Amino acid sequence: MRATAQRELPKDLREARGRFETWRQRRQGRDRIPPSLWALAVRLVRTHGLSRTATALRLDYYSLKKQVETAAGPVLPGGPAFVELPAPVGLGKQCLFELVDGTGVRRHLQLLGYDAAEVEALARHFWNAE
Repeated sequence: MRATAQRELPKDLREARGRFETWRQRRQGRDRIPPSLWALAVRLVRTHGLSRTATALRLDYYSLKKQVETAAGPVLPGGPAFVELPAPVGLGKQCLFELVDGTGVRRHLQLLGYDAAEVEALARHFWNAE
């Protein structure tokens, strides 16, 4: 990475790059990257994206991608991803009735999605049920 491009890196990426460079200078042979550095890289991917993090830290894109997927855990089947809900019945058909007979008995009736003919039949049923 060019010197100007390195200065343009956000502070957290610059610091992580320094930690990776320190590790690379101290490692012996072909030691594996320690889990703590992988965890740092995975956290940075969430903020800066996979490609930018891999480039800044000089990591193999696909190795970093695998670490990110492993850190996310397995995808568990939790049922359907999409559930179709039926359309609401009678969005405009909503009413509140107060039925009062000659003796002063009151009945409150709230209806959703009924036709007028059904409302009349239901009211007659209430009054005849007594």
